[in-house]
Amino acid sequence: MFDKILLPIDDSTEKSHVLHHVSELSHWADATVRLLYVADTTRDSVTVVNRGVVDALEQKGKDIVEEATKTFDTLGVDCETDVVQGNPAPTIVEYADEYDFDLIVMPTHGRQGLARSVYGSVTEKVVRLSDRPVLAARMDPDETLKFPYERILLPTDGSEASKQAAAYGLDLAAALDARADILSVVDDSSLGPDIRSMVTSSEAERGANEAIEAVASEADERGVTDVGTHVVHGKPSAAIQEFVEENDVHAVVLGTTGKSGVDRILLGSVAEETVRTAPVPVITVSNRQP
Repeated sequence: MFDKILLPIDDSTEKSHVLHHVSELSHWADATVRLLYVADTTRDSVTVVNRGVVDALEQKGKDIVEEATKTFDTLGVDCETDVVQGNPAPTIVEYADEYDFDLIVMPTHGRQGLARSVYGSVTEKVVRLSDRPVLAARMDPDETLKFPYERILLPTDGSEASKQAAAYGLDLAAALDARADILSVVDDSSLGPDIRSMVTSSEAERGANEAIEAVASEADERGVTDVGTHVVHGKPSAAIQEFVEENDVHAVVLGTTGKSGVDRILLGSVAEETVRTAPVPVITVSNRQP
């Protein structure tokens, strides 16, 4: 699935479960890992130490990647490190493109929302901007990230972008011998009780079933035999989270539209909300994959 993993870190990441999760991914895929610290040039970081000019954030970054490297050493993972300057989100995306990484792993704080440290809103921006798959993994201290994934959720709305994401998720399920659950949510929360609304809801449900059938057919072609199909009604982001929590899902794979339009993610704010709140890793896949 991937040979090169990029893990941008800050001082909230260096001792988190994310490092252990990346080590498990690395061992499974025999992938190389690079730790990246971006010294934020939008912040004033230059100071004077012993009459010499020093970039405090860059020095802090060197200390942070050094500590994270020690953790990887204990986990048996050889990793590379780099400290660069720039605006974090676009710098991470450009760095991943320049060095051809297959996966970017970004930290979140799970249900508490995105981390409000340097890599808080940065995670969301990277998800929006990246042409490469991004794995957003929570850092809640009272929870652990499970790997190998035994059950992967693939929400779909029938669009080309969601089909590409589903294909990626099915390849991951096949590689892990995991169950793939295909979910389509009929958002009828805004429909009224009149007949026209009933017709609209029926059409939406038919479209949801067609979207699921397309992914299920793809699953068969890709050798994924353990497949579940589900059509539910409700608010999409809430329905996805509820399914994850009630069915012991280990990861979610969603598509993104990235830079197009007004920088919204596939399914509107649904995927964005899922990245913020899901209690499991969320892998977002751009429809502009390099």
